[in-house]
Amino acid sequence: MSHHSSWRGHHCAPGDINCTAGFKESLGSRSYKLLHVPFHGPTHCHQHEPPHPFPTVDVPDYAHYIIGSVILIVGITGVIGNALVVYVFCRSRTLHTAGNMFVVNLAVADFFMSLTQSPVFFAASLHRRWVFGERSCELYAFCGALFGICSMMTLTAIAADRCLAITQPLALVGRVSRHKAGAVLAVVWLYSLGWSLPPFFGWSAYVPEGLQTSCSWDYMTFTPSVRAYTILLFIFVFFIPLGIIANCYFGIFQAIRAAGKEIRELNCGETHKVYERMQNEWKMAKVALLVILLFVISWSP
Repeated sequence: MSHHSSWRGHHCAPGDINCTAGFKESLGSRSYKLLHVPFHGPTHCHQHEPPHPFPTVDVPDYAHYIIGSVILIVGITGVIGNALVVYVFCRSRTLHTAGNMFVVNLAVADFFMSLTQSPVFFAASLHRRWVFGERSCELYAFCGALFGICSMMTLTAIAADRCLAITQPLALVGRVSRHKAGAVLAVVWLYSLGWSLPPFFGWSAYVPEGLQTSCSWDYMTFTPSVRAYTILLFIFVFFIPLGIIANCYFGIFQAIRAAGKEIRELNCGETHKVYERMQNEWKMAKVALLVILLFVISWSP
């Protein structure tokens, strides 16, 4: 096309030798420039893939595989174990007590926690990054938040129930019904939901965390709004329930010790029966305490 434009720019009259020579010289200079353009090879049309929206962490691949496998095993165990607890509770009418309703609610929360978290985490660990998209990340983190908070609140309710059963057994006779226990559990779920929904409405957010193979609250952004949510979350979902649990078990320990001292002083048969019942309640409380300690250890980091 440049040649045609050059030809249109040179109008030589017939027989004009100087004009013709000038035109040839112009063409020669253009050919020289074309011949001496540095050769870069053929231009290939590369379709560069856009960068992945979720980053990776610089850790060995086997770390992802090991952690993902451990979480998967824990999740499978949690699904099977908690499903058996719910099954036994549903099959046996004698277990349908107010206290056992808290235990079953804990099993339900842990069942869905294991079911929604472990398989997804394992699949993401195989890819060494979060590969399920932003919406799935938010849903995954929401399920973890909802069922995790519900577990913590249920453990608090269990500790309070054991404390009242041991420290004030006569005052609670006939007062704790399944309807009241159901009302308490409804409050537990609503409380958990109230702390799990704000990230969907702009107060904090659900983002990839840790090894970037799971999602949770955005506790790494230091804006005033996010920091306020994180601090309040720790206070009302972790530290206050933990303080209530600690006070409940301190009260249980004090009651057991006082009952033992009273039995040694009175040596009464009726007192022995009361003490034996308190010992049975204490055994159940110790099992609950072990579960609470494991829960606190797993969530504290």
